[in-house]
Amino acid sequence: MRDFSWKYFAMTGDVDAYLLYKQTGAPLEESGALLTEEETELDEEAQ
Repeated sequence: MRDFSWKYFAMTGDVDAYLLYKQTGAPLEESGALLTEEETELDEEAQ
């Protein structure tokens, strides 16, 4: 699906295809499952 959405975006310039490409590329980052080091430090300081 990721490959298809990139090829479709490259051929048409359709923004929705690009957004689908981005969404399928990093599902954990977008869901918040992965925290950056800075976010982890801020969370620890808050406790």
